[in-house]
Amino acid sequence: MSLLELREVDAAYGAVQALRGVSLSVARGEIVALLGANGAGKSTTLRAISGLLRPAGGTILFDGQPIGGLHPERVVRLGIAHVPEGRRVFPGLSVRENILLGASNRRASRAEMAQDASAMFALFPDLVRFADAPGWTLSGGQQQMLALARGLMAKPTLLLLDEPSLGLAPLIVQQVFRIIRQIRETGTTVLLVEQNARVALSIADRGYVLETGRLAVSGAPAELWNNEEVRAAYLGGRVAKAG
Repeated sequence: MSLLELREVDAAYGAVQALRGVSLSVARGEIVALLGANGAGKSTTLRAISGLLRPAGGTILFDGQPIGGLHPERVVRLGIAHVPEGRRVFPGLSVRENILLGASNRRASRAEMAQDASAMFALFPDLVRFADAPGWTLSGGQQQMLALARGLMAKPTLLLLDEPSLGLAPLIVQQVFRIIRQIRETGTTVLLVEQNARVALSIADRGYVLETGRLAVSGAPAELWNNEEVRAAYLGGRVAKAG
């Protein structure tokens, strides 16, 4: 049984249809990439899963239980954490306080939360020297690491990541994606929305490509990247032929 399954999910913003019959699945322990151009419906899919947007139709199952339309707090308690695009760091709070906010929906003692925060600083050592500094003092890459750490503080079974490479320098992107691999190795399943198809497919087990709210194609990373028509239409261009 899949950990996460979407069956014919529709979603809309007012009169604008954003998702049209989207079906996909994520198995426990996988990294699955959700790809496509701006406006394809990638972020909307994550919002529908995490409860930030009520689906207009279809079914969303998590661990076999329907979750479509549940309040976001309920979804987090079930084991789904959503790290949205834009990092959403609270600039007036310290880095440590930002991290601890990620555990706000857990019933945990202060000692347990402090221990979990220490584990986050071990996973993200670049943040250690900024532990008591305001969030606004961090670079873009450090803010992305902080957003990941805050999401992991919920101790999720499934982590939803929306555009973690956005606005980051290539070396920082590599660092962030190494950490995403490490997150999977700790037992957390990852559904990754990413415009940088090459880097996303380099760590994913499978990929789905959305086009204007519909599922266009899916497959193993090599299948998607080596299909020239798929790459040209959905993943950012053709590879020039030799000669």
